[in-house]
Amino acid sequence: MSTDSPAAPDQTDLAAADVAWDLSTLLDGRSSDDLLDEAEELTVALEAYRGRIAGLSPAEFAEMMTVMARLWDCQGRVGGYTSLKYTENVADPASQAAMMAVQERLTPMATRLVFIEIEFAELTDEQVEALLADPVLDFCAHHLRGLRKFRPHLLSEAEERVLTEKSVSGSSAWVRLFDELTSSVQVELPGALVGSEDETATVALEQGLAMLQHPDREVRQTAALAVTAGLEPGLRTRAYVFNTLLLDKRVDDGLRSYDSWISSRNLANEATDESVAALVEAVQSRYDLPQRWYSLKAQVLGVPKLADYDRMASVAADESEVGWDEARTTVLAAYRSFSPELADVAEQFFDGSWIDAPVRPGKRPGAFCAYTVPSHHPYLLLNWTGRARDVATLAHELGHGLHAMLAREQGIYHQTTPLTLAETASVFGETVTSSALLAQIGDPNTRFALLASTLEDSIATVFRQVAMNRFEEAVHTERREVGELAVERFGELWVETQSAMLGDSVELSEGYSTWWSYIPHFIGTPGYVYAYAYGQLLALSVYARYQARGQEFVPAYLELLRAGGSRSPEELGRIVDCDLEDPGFWIAGLDIVEGQLDAAAEAATAAGRI
Repeated sequence: MSTDSPAAPDQTDLAAADVAWDLSTLLDGRSSDDLLDEAEELTVALEAYRGRIAGLSPAEFAEMMTVMARLWDCQGRVGGYTSLKYTENVADPASQAAMMAVQERLTPMATRLVFIEIEFAELTDEQVEALLADPVLDFCAHHLRGLRKFRPHLLSEAEERVLTEKSVSGSSAWVRLFDELTSSVQVELPGALVGSEDETATVALEQGLAMLQHPDREVRQTAALAVTAGLEPGLRTRAYVFNTLLLDKRVDDGLRSYDSWISSRNLANEATDESVAALVEAVQSRYDLPQRWYSLKAQVLGVPKLADYDRMASVAADESEVGWDEARTTVLAAYRSFSPELADVAEQFFDGSWIDAPVRPGKRPGAFCAYTVPSHHPYLLLNWTGRARDVATLAHELGHGLHAMLAREQGIYHQTTPLTLAETASVFGETVTSSALLAQIGDPNTRFALLASTLEDSIATVFRQVAMNRFEEAVHTERREVGELAVERFGELWVETQSAMLGDSVELSEGYSTWWSYIPHFIGTPGYVYAYAYGQLLALSVYARYQARGQEFVPAYLELLRAGGSRSPEELGRIVDCDLEDPGFWIAGLDIVEGQLDAAAEAATAAGRI
């Protein structure tokens, strides 16, 4: 990604083969059993509060919450360790067994403590406000106020205990199965495409999808056909898993009296159903933006109309591979141009073995940041394929990691934000990286390629995610009103909701109808995807304020990160002068995306690409 011409990376650097995390520090010199034994002791200590919640003074309540924080720290360390080891190779029997053993010990502890939330919910509003008025509870006050919002949806203690106890063999087991199924998907490609001397080579799903960025259309089509073929063997099983989880959510929502399939997610996100509907409606009303871009991209690529496998195609004049060292230098320099403090923290991820980057057989697909616990540092998982897109992914996940690091001071109750703000720092980090690079580029073709990449990030994060939200809406509704969905029906709804976004600008191939079946968010975190659009538009608005104010804006942004989830989304937005309660806020964010489209079109003209 450098504007100069660096020496070609060697294969180890190109594959980030030596970039592995060190998870051992999560255990803090102890064994998993030691941490589980300590968690058991803390659980026993908390059980002593049964029947006493209503009579606790603020100081006594704070003491109980402090013990709970210690419990969550133990659980977070041992649970985080085993789950992250599992992502390294989801097909490894030892990792599978270790993770299940931890879950089977932790779940009964949670079951025994269900009474705390039940008894807290039974307090009157006056009792709760009297408690939370005391500064001694500031470290957990926003968390406790959030729990009160779930009061109408709590069941009896006996019922809550049953649901908690059954979760290990219920929904979480199905999610684990889906992870194992998708991690085992194999894509058969011509060996020459992946540097193999063999006629054909078997690669992971991530590598197959990465080939969709290739500048050669025949290669992209070959990769798309290979991905479709790789998805076919386990398609009906993945559909059955999805159907089962759709039913499980319907039952759970019914028991808890939620108004719709998305209501519980919105409540957890501290967002109203109405505000989320307004966001979705605003994005749908500007589906003309992705359609305009894909029509322009067809001109740039010299084809009458894009096919689905062309959407991710690079528009760079040449698509050079990017090594890990160059990516590290690029991203750290970009963060440093914004804030030396952030760059110093970011360096720790590279120097401290907090990142696991290479693609490996059995490794969980995708990328994520695991916050772990505030007393420890976070970790990043990537699947590095040496493409320019991977640099943006690194900047994105590093943004999550920086948010986690700065918010550690909030403690275990307030470190994390609702999902609606969870993408803000990551998208902001991507934008900082792209803008820093853009400022160094004079060549029109290179400039257009970067502007196009920035715009495509916005389209993928705002419009594609809302289209996926519409797919979720459709399948959850049909599962509740009609019954189990056939594989073909999943495909029809996927194509229908994708086509609404793409219009006539993209032709969908027959095989594309199965591509819903590898997306983990639908399975593990139903309703999650709209948060990407929320976070993207918020981050773009925050970045626009940075552009207007320059370095004087940086302290406010760092304050936002440090605040974690200690305040409501509206209060957090006000730190950086964003009014999330203004209905026009989303329209203003979409105007920024339109500005990106205009800039990309101008650059394409200047570069002689259209």
